[in-house]
Amino acid sequence: MFPKALLLRTALNAAARVAPGPAGRAVFHLFVRPAGRSRVRPAEERLMAAARIERIPVRGKVAVTYAWGDGRRPVLLVHGWSSRGSRLAAFAEALLDRGYSPVAFDAPGHGDAPGRATNIVEYRAIIRELHARYGDFDAVVAHSFGVIAALFALRDGVRAGRFVGISGVGSFGLLTSWFQGAFGMSDRAMGAMRRHVERRLAPEEPGVWEHLEADWRPEDLGGPLLLIHDESDEMVPIAHARVLRQARPDRTRLVVTQGLGHRRILTDHQVVAEAVEFATAAGADRQAGTDRQAGTDRQAGTDRHAGVDQTAGESTSSRAPSVASARSRRAMPRSARA
Repeated sequence: MFPKALLLRTALNAAARVAPGPAGRAVFHLFVRPAGRSRVRPAEERLMAAARIERIPVRGKVAVTYAWGDGRRPVLLVHGWSSRGSRLAAFAEALLDRGYSPVAFDAPGHGDAPGRATNIVEYRAIIRELHARYGDFDAVVAHSFGVIAALFALRDGVRAGRFVGISGVGSFGLLTSWFQGAFGMSDRAMGAMRRHVERRLAPEEPGVWEHLEADWRPEDLGGPLLLIHDESDEMVPIAHARVLRQARPDRTRLVVTQGLGHRRILTDHQVVAEAVEFATAAGADRQAGTDRQAGTDRQAGTDRHAGVDQTAGESTSSRAPSVASARSRRAMPRSARA
């Protein structure tokens, strides 16, 4: 741990003993601050240049939104922590090719949005606003922290036909436990942070910590879920995906990849194809006048995407690299909240 981090840890843990209120606020501000600001990559530039861009207010801050297509059959794309909307460009392009209208955003403190920090309540507010503008989403495709944030919004009035979670955070409790261990925060300091959240961030939501768990009230999520997670994810362990699958085993399918890690999974051609096929299946059903999901259940065991089982449960993608990179085996860095 760097000297400054050691000083900060010592100061916050000591402050929690004598001034828990200010200490809880300081720990919270550390928790919700992204680890740097990412830029648009060359492969993403063409798509982002074609987007309709807006700035929308969110709880006193500003988010930047991106939209493509004619507005019909909207699909929401939700980025992770220390990331940006453009990281889901491959999914947006594939959706556009199928006649869908992708919608993405940069949360405050991320991408091109101003600010230095954000939190899950602000993510929910952005998703609510986009839902109000575009109507019910045909699907939601989310990555990492965006998964738990999108599920938080879906249990609070936002509606979507299908949900795809990639490398998703499935337990806020696991997330805060990692933060505590990574930064060496005492139980007293973490307790002060929890009380700050309860009093200041979500005073109107009793039991907010339970509500932040991705497996809370799974029956409210409605449509089927596809989860894609790499077994060697160096930032969000695959245990998070299994927490999500266990919440709705009859409506959730987990695909486990090998060697793609936490970020490269977003540009893998097979992952993109599998996710978009699933996200648009309901639209294809309506167009054909059939129920693709029922057909999938009848054809359990078929292999539509190179060794990926289409039924609920867990399967392994056989085309993904079988050996994780050295980078994927490193300890989880601060940006695990991505």
